[in-house]
Amino acid sequence: MPKRFFKLSDDVYRSGRWELGHPLDHEGRKLEDPWRFRLGQRTHEDEYVRIPIKLSGEPLDYSHAAFSIPVVHARAASIFTGKAPDDVQLIPVEIDSQSAPHFILNATRLVKCIDDAACEEVRYWTPEDGMPEKTGTYASVSGMRIAPETVGDAEVLRPWGWTVALLVSEEIKDALERAGITGTRFTDVTG
Repeated sequence: MPKRFFKLSDDVYRSGRWELGHPLDHEGRKLEDPWRFRLGQRTHEDEYVRIPIKLSGEPLDYSHAAFSIPVVHARAASIFTGKAPDDVQLIPVEIDSQSAPHFILNATRLVKCIDDAACEEVRYWTPEDGMPEKTGTYASVSGMRIAPETVGDAEVLRPWGWTVALLVSEEIKDALERAGITGTRFTDVTG
């Protein structure tokens, strides 16, 4: 039986929670290419990254900074590296007023796995949209469903064409829940 997968999101409905801002470099400038943490590939990790707290509140073990960049506390990071060491890259970050270690969670696997027919709605960019570089790629994916048999041995991944989504296996989901990791929200995407 194929594994089940879940879209891992930031629980934005959690009352009293913090909100993280735009990642900054060592000189306090906004990172020029924050999207690189959503490409499903390794990135250079020798840079200093600081993430300001945009809105004070309860610190979470899992949350998103600007551009939906996943940020995890060391407790959550250890689960990802313990269960999916080949699927993730942890980039240390400094978060204002936090002494505990935090990391950007970069999924390093990109898998063509979206099951278009099983999704609620899938739209593609067309030539009429006036963006030729995007023609033929996903413009939107609603009610995402994946074909789990296409995932192989991945436990954490970004779906090809819709890398805004971060997908985790049921094993990762269960481990995060057992550990009481705060800030997570899961949506089943198994077709």
